[in-house]
Amino acid sequence: MKALVQHTYGSADVLELTNVDKPVVGADDVLIRVHAAAVNIGDWHIMTGRPYLMRVMGFGFRTPKAHVRGTDVAGRVEAVGSAVTRFQPGDDVFGLGKGSLAEYVCARQDKIAKKPANLSFEQAASVPTSGITALKGLREAGKMKPGQRVLIIGAAGGVGSFAVQLAKAFGGHVTGVCSTTKVDLVRSLGVDDVIDYTRDGSGLADEGKRFDLILDTAGNRSLAQLRRALTPEGTLVIVGGEGGGRLLGGVDRLLRAALVSVFVPQTLRGMFTVAGSEDLQSLTELIEAGKVTPVIDSTFALGDAVQAFRHMEEGHARGKIIVTAQEYA
Repeated sequence: MKALVQHTYGSADVLELTNVDKPVVGADDVLIRVHAAAVNIGDWHIMTGRPYLMRVMGFGFRTPKAHVRGTDVAGRVEAVGSAVTRFQPGDDVFGLGKGSLAEYVCARQDKIAKKPANLSFEQAASVPTSGITALKGLREAGKMKPGQRVLIIGAAGGVGSFAVQLAKAFGGHVTGVCSTTKVDLVRSLGVDDVIDYTRDGSGLADEGKRFDLILDTAGNRSLAQLRRALTPEGTLVIVGGEGGGRLLGGVDRLLRAALVSVFVPQTLRGMFTVAGSEDLQSLTELIEAGKVTPVIDSTFALGDAVQAFRHMEEGHARGKIIVTAQEYA
């Protein structure tokens, strides 16, 4: 089968579409014929091998351990393992499967769910990582309550576009931070207010305006700036480890946030998502109820998947970048 493979760390030039063996289905696995997959910032980090800390954490010191890129997937079940009870061949599913930028991928049955009935495969593929990260960031890490003032930094991005809609669905008064060219998109997601960071130097808030919850997906603002935009007992959730240098990335900021949080009444925490089928089911209910709609920036064929990574490197995507494998169906 065709798959997007890398054997060394580097730019998008290290990626190659080539033939690899079809995945072998384990007892708890579901073999999915890939219709669409998403490109995530995590895929970019594994491609580049940066920050270097991730190599020490088990992703491969000199070369990546996993050679096929991609995690998010939507497609049709082709075969199931002997212990699988929730799915059968022919089911349309979405979720998480390592090596999804390929014609086929294996996924554990507890990492996928039935595809939302009102989404295309492309839309469904955009949901798993970013949707679950936004969901857990607001509901679990952020302990969001109805009526709170919520600030989403990076509101036009993959996680941010889901977070805006989820925060509104959960009853928040939502402000989104984005650049001038993305203001219209963010408004269309239902925000109450928009901050254009290219016009507002801090990109956070007007003098005196404070937020009960800040979800920061961008990673390029200091803890001091973020704390000033919080209420005295507000909560900051830092999503992932963006920003920082090549060695630690944004992990040092996560560690500093945890340390500062011990000494102040505000709650400052980072989060790394561990996802499951129950999270996908929660998102499915919101999507089928019309409260959340995926935002797709662009779609590339699997044969052009390297261009999808180059587009991500440019940093201007609005919503999700999708790769389809339908040309090999």
